[in-house]
Amino acid sequence: MAQLFEVLASKVATWRKSGYSAGDFNTISEILEWAKNPDGSGFTLRPPQIRALETYWYLRLVEETPHIFELYKRCFSQKAKLLEALGIADEAFKEVNYDDDILWRQVKSNDDFAQRHRLQVLRETINLEYSSYILALAMGAGKTALIGAIIATEFAMALEYPQGPFVQNALVFAPGKTIIESLRELAEVPYERILPPRLFKQFAATVKLTFTRDGDPDIPIIERSFFNVVVTNTEKIRIQKESIRKSDIGSLFASEEKEEEAKEEVANRRLTKIASLPHLAVFSDEAHHTYGQALDTELKKVRKTVDYLHLNSPNLICVVNTTGTPYFQRQPLRDVVAWYGLSEGIRDGILKDISENIRAYDFSDDNVEGYVSEVIEDFFKDYGAVALPDGTPSKLAIYLPQTDDAERLRPVIEAKLAQLGLPTTLILEHHTKNEHKSEFDRFRLKDSQQRIALLVDRGVEGWNVPALFATCLARRLKTSNNFVLQAACRCLRQVPGNPHKARIYLSMDNRSILDRQLQETYGETLDDLGKTERKSEHAIIRLRKLKIPKMYVRQLVRMVVRRREAELLLHLSKPSAEYSEIEQRTFTVSEQQSTHSVLVQVGDAIKVSSVPAARDVYTVSTDFAAMYRLDFWQIYDELKRLYGTTDIPDLHFPEIGRQIEEQLGVYEIKEETIERGLALVKLEGFEKNIEADGTESYTAEITYPIDRANLLKSWNDWKEKAGTFGFHYDPYNFDSKPEAHFFEEVLGLVKLAPDDVDDIYFTGALTDPKKTEFYVEYKGEDGNWHRYTPDFLIRRKDGKTLIVEIKQARFESSTNEDLERASEGKVAVSVEGRKAVELKKWQDLNPEILKYQIIYTSGDVVSREQVEKASEFLKEK
Repeated sequence: MAQLFEVLASKVATWRKSGYSAGDFNTISEILEWAKNPDGSGFTLRPPQIRALETYWYLRLVEETPHIFELYKRCFSQKAKLLEALGIADEAFKEVNYDDDILWRQVKSNDDFAQRHRLQVLRETINLEYSSYILALAMGAGKTALIGAIIATEFAMALEYPQGPFVQNALVFAPGKTIIESLRELAEVPYERILPPRLFKQFAATVKLTFTRDGDPDIPIIERSFFNVVVTNTEKIRIQKESIRKSDIGSLFASEEKEEEAKEEVANRRLTKIASLPHLAVFSDEAHHTYGQALDTELKKVRKTVDYLHLNSPNLICVVNTTGTPYFQRQPLRDVVAWYGLSEGIRDGILKDISENIRAYDFSDDNVEGYVSEVIEDFFKDYGAVALPDGTPSKLAIYLPQTDDAERLRPVIEAKLAQLGLPTTLILEHHTKNEHKSEFDRFRLKDSQQRIALLVDRGVEGWNVPALFATCLARRLKTSNNFVLQAACRCLRQVPGNPHKARIYLSMDNRSILDRQLQETYGETLDDLGKTERKSEHAIIRLRKLKIPKMYVRQLVRMVVRRREAELLLHLSKPSAEYSEIEQRTFTVSEQQSTHSVLVQVGDAIKVSSVPAARDVYTVSTDFAAMYRLDFWQIYDELKRLYGTTDIPDLHFPEIGRQIEEQLGVYEIKEETIERGLALVKLEGFEKNIEADGTESYTAEITYPIDRANLLKSWNDWKEKAGTFGFHYDPYNFDSKPEAHFFEEVLGLVKLAPDDVDDIYFTGALTDPKKTEFYVEYKGEDGNWHRYTPDFLIRRKDGKTLIVEIKQARFESSTNEDLERASEGKVAVSVEGRKAVELKKWQDLNPEILKYQIIYTSGDVVSREQVEKASEFLKEK
């Protein structure tokens, strides 16, 4: 059965291929392309965050923010598929005699019908009067940063298109009591890595971030103002006076009656202030709190607040919920429009791998001490020497039901540590009877010496400790409310460069609970999770050689230039469009002999002239100059000639824009041969670090398929073969065994003439144009230009250079045919052929210094004969 998020994923993929075309709002294309690949090094949204952001904007601009029920009807036009997608069984449809109208009324209003057919979740969805979507991302995928990205892009679009349908205020519901933590996360998002520079500057100067404070009966924002982000939780603004604590109103009210009045006033003042904000969107972080195990109570309280905002704010644009739990009691939440699960996170290396590493123990409550002692020994045996790439040692969290359990088990843990020769200072105990909040906050840091956390009602949700490699549930829990799931999965957060798996320790009883909760919240079993292995891995590469000489060559450069006929003076004609007049008619009530009164027109209709919206010539010229990247004075002089001192009606703008585009928007692509110095490595594309000794280093994060981990070659492993050659960055991430073998063979050749060789570079994996200028451009089958970087560059000290590509043998015939076609002036057909043609052109432009070779291989190695050309190149005079 196809799910809504699966259908949308296909539609979004098509939209992506179109270049994110969005009618009058195509700046979204500029934003999304930047967010996927911002200039320079540093933070970049992860693939699941980008997918969710794309889906959101597809719904906003292509589907025009539909109600979720309307969206289902668009995506599932056939009735049978619609009912299946919404989870409505044939029995339910049969019960209403196959009548659509009766069916939807029953789902919306008949409690017994909804419960009997397990349609409670669907009922909550279709009863909403506003657009509400769920973006379901597994823990560690960055849900709070995603919310920040949506808000930033909405505000940027609102600033770019002031009259557009974009969000200009945001209310963020933080989970539980984490308002300050959520505020800090939102404030620390590097928005300059999400918005292009020209849009970021205006956004940064405009946005105002605030939160609801304890003891403050108001929210520090201006009513009806714009570009506010208010972080709160439902307790602070819920439409219930019971939600207002006494600390929020002070101690001025002695009587209970006055206190109740004050509580109601505080609730109303906060909510009224929020409701005054125009163009509002509501974001719910960790939205499973809205559903959770209290669907019939907590959900209705939160929905009541949002319903109030929908009815009382100038316009509630949409509600966006993020969660990692897209199921409620095994019923899929029908609002989910994007889904990234735990298994996907593990496969993509965003979460730690736990395959075959979930350990369940069968023990009685009388032998918890023996179980915990075994866990401590096992953890330090397998993880004692494990650390994150930055040196933070591995840590273990032990979750306990009661504070008495911590007091009882701590001596057992201390005894085991002493037996292992480890200090008892490794233990952090944190609960209501033994608060160590500052140490708990520091537990995630490298300088914290503590490695075992004994926790009671702490560190279950939102606790971000990447060095947490293991979790232990010390006792069977009779009532858990997803506690087992939340606690067990705390150790899954991953960091780049960590190859080690995580481990979960629990009892057999808790294993059953974990399995059930996984199915209820993720639709996955414990076996699914335990068998899921990473398919990709992350690593950090470091530049070893910072002063690499540029490669000076002649290169064919394509430029987009305005055609000569478009360089003529701009000549505009005043549009003839005029505003239509309004008719005014006067009516009176006439009593008829019947019991009804009727309206009767009095007199003739009167023509009323309206005052058209207009702007001055200077403002309009500025807007058009910015829109079309043209000289301001050229446009200003022409509009001044047409309108003089008169303002320009808004109705004229489309026609003026059309004339400007017709006269000046005539461009063509020209090719020109120039001499350029190409940087093999651009330092600005890497992240700059200051080492402990004060020296600078440059690093970047890479992702590679885990089945190619053996092709990650470090200079330390090859330094006897390489010496001073190669490894301009470390490690090299080869794509194939023939590449690694060719590199090894060439290193052997270099030793025969080391004084003549400048260096050997593996360039095939360093393709980001922010990190290198060594690439050619070819026109793909889609008509667009693409970049391609060949695999190797061998450079002699006299400046002569050999470029080598390693290709699979199956491409040899088609590539050779395409090279022959190109020599006859015909266009290459295959993708590999197009790449080869462009590299051949590059060689032909620089015959005295540049040579190009393609090596075809069907095995894991290249033959000695195939390496011979490199040998001849090194020897030739």
